[in-house]
Amino acid sequence: MEDEIERAVRRVIETMCDSPGEQLTIDDLARVAMFSKFHFSRIFRRLTGVPPGRFLSAVRLQEAKSLLLSTPLCVADVCTQVGYSAVGTFSTRFKYSVGVAPTQYRRDRGAGMRAPVHEGAATAADAVVRGDLLAPPDGGSDLVCVGLFPDPVPEGWPVRSTIVRSSGSYTLDRVPPGSWYLVAHSLVRHDTAPGSRGESESALLCVRGPITVRSGTTRTVDLPLRPRRVFDPPVLPAVFDARPDEAVDPVVPAGEVMDWSRAGTRDLVAS
Repeated sequence: MEDEIERAVRRVIETMCDSPGEQLTIDDLARVAMFSKFHFSRIFRRLTGVPPGRFLSAVRLQEAKSLLLSTPLCVADVCTQVGYSAVGTFSTRFKYSVGVAPTQYRRDRGAGMRAPVHEGAATAADAVVRGDLLAPPDGGSDLVCVGLFPDPVPEGWPVRSTIVRSSGSYTLDRVPPGSWYLVAHSLVRHDTAPGSRGESESALLCVRGPITVRSGTTRTVDLPLRPRRVFDPPVLPAVFDARPDEAVDPVVPAGEVMDWSRAGTRDLVAS
């Protein structure tokens, strides 16, 4: 029965990825899965960790990222191609999830950018979160971005982030007190072909949390990386995207990290 459920959810995800511009309803997706709407919603959330609608939204925005990088389509046309009827709604959702507006994402070629640090928040953020990245035996030495988010599905800018080797250790300093999720993901090299899946299933991924951080403390949290699965929602924030120079020659000296983070929380409300 479990194999049947996984095959059903896989069919639905493939339908989402193949038809990001179609107005797919929960009823449509349940028919693809060949389950009742209520049973389908339960099993989809159990396998993916998110409701079908949120997964579909992430797939659409991942396709939008690909179209912005690989085609000359204007933002209005990209908006239509991924199933949005209003450019304003699309741009608001894109900036909320990716961290930058569509035009800026295209201009910077999908590169994760250094966000401004809010000094007031940074002053109050004196905790540290550190640990080791535990890569699978055949995981290689990919660059991995480790980010701290308020939600298990990362959106926008992380509270703190850093980039390290998949077989190395990480340290996030100046972490503000609160309840956070650690997300580690290989930097994404975007395929230039429009309509391609933006993330390889062989990319490494780990999500841990919620992790309670108190002022002035140090938390040790190791991150066991695993290959990304088709059931994992697309990872949208720009901080996880490959930088042009790293895509050519991804060299980070041992023990050295690069920090593209900002202190603070999300300041944009989804429509």
